[in-house]
Amino acid sequence: MSARQPAARRGRDRKAELLRPTPGRNRFERDDAPSVAVVGGGIAGLAAATLLAERGARVTLYEQQESLGGRLAGWRTRLADGSETTMSRGFHAFFRQYYNLRGLLRRTDPALDRLRPLPDYPLRHSGGMTDSFARVPRTPPFSALGFVALSPTFGWRDLTAMDARAALPLLDVRVPHVHERFDSMSATRFLESVRFPEAAHHLAFEVFSRSFFADPRELSAAELLLMFHIYFLGSSEGLLFDVPTEPFPQALWNPLGDYVQRHGTDIRTGTPVREVHADDDRGVEVRTDTAAHRYDAAVLALDPGALRGLVDASPGLGTPVWREDVATLRTAPPFLVSRLWLDRPVRADRPGFLGTSGYDGLDNISVLERYEGEAARWASRTGGSVVELHGYAVAAGTPQEAAQNRLLDSLRRIYPETRPARVVDARHEWRADCPHFPVGSHARRPTVRTPHPRVTLAGDAIRCDLPVALMERAATTGLLAAGALLADWGVRGQALWTVPRAGRSPVLRALGKLARH
Repeated sequence: MSARQPAARRGRDRKAELLRPTPGRNRFERDDAPSVAVVGGGIAGLAAATLLAERGARVTLYEQQESLGGRLAGWRTRLADGSETTMSRGFHAFFRQYYNLRGLLRRTDPALDRLRPLPDYPLRHSGGMTDSFARVPRTPPFSALGFVALSPTFGWRDLTAMDARAALPLLDVRVPHVHERFDSMSATRFLESVRFPEAAHHLAFEVFSRSFFADPRELSAAELLLMFHIYFLGSSEGLLFDVPTEPFPQALWNPLGDYVQRHGTDIRTGTPVREVHADDDRGVEVRTDTAAHRYDAAVLALDPGALRGLVDASPGLGTPVWREDVATLRTAPPFLVSRLWLDRPVRADRPGFLGTSGYDGLDNISVLERYEGEAARWASRTGGSVVELHGYAVAAGTPQEAAQNRLLDSLRRIYPETRPARVVDARHEWRADCPHFPVGSHARRPTVRTPHPRVTLAGDAIRCDLPVALMERAATTGLLAAGALLADWGVRGQALWTVPRAGRSPVLRALGKLARH
């Protein structure tokens, strides 16, 4: 069921959709509150734990690492100059379309004061062209027309050279129809069929695809079209975004952890779950290294590799078909985050975030002191700069030191003032735990519901037939996973917001319909 509510509740987009939860009582009574294990303390697990605890369930949250946040966790480290600082796995953009994630963060920050808007989202190609979204209108279709009018990489001549009929599906992306139709082709093949200009292909669309940590030749075209809908033609929130004013733990997860603890949640960090055994009559048993605990239900909110490992170690969990589907979940190629503390500042006009393409594996540059308080204080004290470099989908077999050096060389090419800078200290984070959505994978992707009614799944790898992606998919599936359990117990879940589930404009929908015939 969907409806529209006052814009202040969701963002500026008047066409955002509200999905109401299954009706039920407001919360459990103290004497009938079920016990629920939430396995995984990232965004999805925190979202599930928050909703369950708010409704009165007795929640135990297990997290393998020593801190909450999952792929947005942070930890303390000491630099060569003696400074203590917080390291993380790198920059994340909190887009205005992330209604459910932002709603989760509003539990401890009602006005979202701990998020700060960045003024632009510039994209630079090694050929010298730069696109900007600062002056592009946010409301479709003017967003697309404005981009064409202002972009040096995508002009009116390029627009007329495109295959208009092949491009029509972009105008009316429907969920889940888009996966039924386009999951069998790659993002690259779709762009080639549309005859997008090469520069625009590299800048706008490759940046989208690589935000999935994936080579666009392998990424499902359906995911690319979904991204285009979420951020461009399906929403009037635009492509600008917010970033935390302090490192992730201080700004986001420590306050949210305190919040769920005040609601009775038992948080057990540094506690990996090794096995899960479900019995529909007796609930769920969760085994750690030291003990086995029984719960009425469980939410498994894990990355693809961890979920595969846990299911493999839990032979009685699920049906053979479901277990095979979990086993097919793919992990994206490795990615690299290099954070550098430099002894001199980058130029004052450098943006807080720059997307890049064609620079030997460098996908973006962040200048942390432009927005993060901890980095700004270090830069002010030392006269230096804190710069972060990302390299996604690093080719198999690439020596780590060689990849790190290539990112540094590209930084010096893009920001020449960094060439004479001395690196006071550096941290290089290599990870390979993000979900991959290759061609043809959608039909087998596990959903929130599992064969066991008391076990649900959550995370950005989990199938969700709503127009959400990345962090927002994690938050949304976490709330859906908790909501499914609550509905079975007759307790109300949480209303969810999404961008429209189909093209927002009648004219665009009519044009998009032509492509389906």
